[in-house]
Amino acid sequence: MKPDYEGKRILITGGTGSFGQTVTEALLGRGASEVRVLSRDEAKQDAMRHKFGDSRLRFYVGDVRDYLSVDRATRDVDYVFHAAALKQVPSCEFFPLEAVRTNILGSENVIRASETHGVKSLVCLSTDKAVYPINAMGMSKAMMEKVAQSHGLNNPNAVTTVSCVRYGNVMYSRGSVIPLFIRQITQSKQITVTDPSMTRFMMSLVGSVELVEHAFVNASQGDLFIRKAPSCTIGDLVEALGHLFGVRPNVSVIGTRHAEKLSECLASGAELARADDMGDYFRINPDSRDLNYEPYFEEGTEGLEMFRDYDSHTTERLDVDGVEELLLTIPEVRDEIAQWSKA
Repeated sequence: MKPDYEGKRILITGGTGSFGQTVTEALLGRGASEVRVLSRDEAKQDAMRHKFGDSRLRFYVGDVRDYLSVDRATRDVDYVFHAAALKQVPSCEFFPLEAVRTNILGSENVIRASETHGVKSLVCLSTDKAVYPINAMGMSKAMMEKVAQSHGLNNPNAVTTVSCVRYGNVMYSRGSVIPLFIRQITQSKQITVTDPSMTRFMMSLVGSVELVEHAFVNASQGDLFIRKAPSCTIGDLVEALGHLFGVRPNVSVIGTRHAEKLSECLASGAELARADDMGDYFRINPDSRDLNYEPYFEEGTEGLEMFRDYDSHTTERLDVDGVEELLLTIPEVRDEIAQWSKA
């Protein structure tokens, strides 16, 4: 079931990114009366304006760190996709307070403005790096999830339903590894691989939009949604790209980078113990205890089941053929292959 966007106003924070542009296309195609994009980069906004050429698309220059710019963009809005974030692990490692300001405090600004202006539903985009986080980016996203869930705990009569979605690698998104590998292949450079046995979840941009839309339709206050996804090793990903481009990849193993895991986890066993299995999705229910602290300290839970983490090492693992098939569902990859074949 898809959300009804007909005649609705929707705000996308960080909307000039890969996710934002994909969801913008979907919203305009399904009758939204206005799609607002809040971001800091005028050049990317201008490029997006020319790309879509649609008068229903409105651009707001601002930053989620600044409440007034968020407040201005949120007025009279029905739904909010909160995608603005600092996502690069290295930059967050060097400047962790910047991650705090954008990913945590900025998210609080979006939540507060949404509640103030009576937004019906707000979905915050999170990451598998928020589970057992070992880097500043993952830690800040984990805290963003807590801030989102606290909205319902502290506002039992809240107007705005605030939920989160959590996903792994979005294939061919800006800054992801697939465009880098393709560039290295087409320029006859060495493919720099951290560890061929490293595993990552794989999801298309369309799949990430479907996950957010699932949250809009199904969310109750404080819910967190995860879409079940296959994984693959980085070694198999490189081999699959080599097959598609008809080259033998020249691989250089550079070793695991600082603050990087061998595998990623989309949901911990403790979270799955209180989750609803919805077929293609997990719904992780929020903690519903109130500000009476007694249940935290004096009341336990009997018979808690043991669940295995939903981890990229243990989920469905694609082989090379499976990775090739998945890659060919991505229009940008097909375009790259076509251009390479012509050259």
